[in-house]
Amino acid sequence: MPLPYCVYILFSHKDHLLYTGFTTNIEERVKNHNDGKTKSTAPRRPLELIFCEFYLFEADARKREMYFKTTAGKKAVKLMLGGILLKLGYSTTRIVVTQ
Repeated sequence: MPLPYCVYILFSHKDHLLYTGFTTNIEERVKNHNDGKTKSTAPRRPLELIFCEFYLFEADARKREMYFKTTAGKKAVKLMLGGILLKLGYSTTRIVVTQ
């Protein structure tokens, strides 16, 4: 049984910052981000999917998304994805969070 709810993190190749979101269709959502159909990320294209987690229950996915948007969650993301962030030239000064 596929897990329907996804929490994802995108890397902006324009400003070298991260975007965290939630979706039920990761392929379509990433395409919408890169097609400029998402207001918060349109000026930050191109974007690359660098992380996603899938959940059976929407509430669990939403909690995880909100956690990643906290100070502790941002630190956890940096620890989990440190290698890829370094290779991509991630700016360690801040993470952009939109809700």
